[in-house]
Amino acid sequence: MELRRSISASAEAERPMRRYGAVEETEWKAEALGRNQLDIISMAETTMMPEEIELEMAKIQRLREVLVRRESELRFMMDDIQLCKDIMNLKKELQSLVAIPEKEKTKMEKQREDELIQKIHRLVQKRDFLVDDAEVERLREESLPVLQLITESRPKAAG
Repeated sequence: MELRRSISASAEAERPMRRYGAVEETEWKAEALGRNQLDIISMAETTMMPEEIELEMAKIQRLREVLVRRESELRFMMDDIQLCKDIMNLKKELQSLVAIPEKEKTKMEKQREDELIQKIHRLVQKRDFLVDDAEVERLREESLPVLQLITESRPKAAG
């Protein structure tokens, strides 16, 4: 039984795999086809020229870049909203502690007040970093078209 398996496995390994579009299965006869027929790439139901494919791929790449930037902006906005909510909740708790006269506060309440101030401070710093990052990203995106224009307008070096 194992001998049959090994014989059939070695026979299959010697045969080229039959795949759609496999180089072994495709024979181009340039003599038989005209030049414009060689330039046409046939896929499932459509026929497109290579230039059309490149143009569509460039459009898709630009769209992908726009979507990635938008996703990044939305993530910044979500993070900013969450940080603001957290800060507001801590501030409310802090206000309730600050409303208690200093003479009547317990040691635990004074400790909690200090903790809240530190937490609020950390969250505000975190939000500041987030806003700075968003601003840097925005400036970089604004400068990209200018940089592209500069590089395109430079004279090409003779080579």
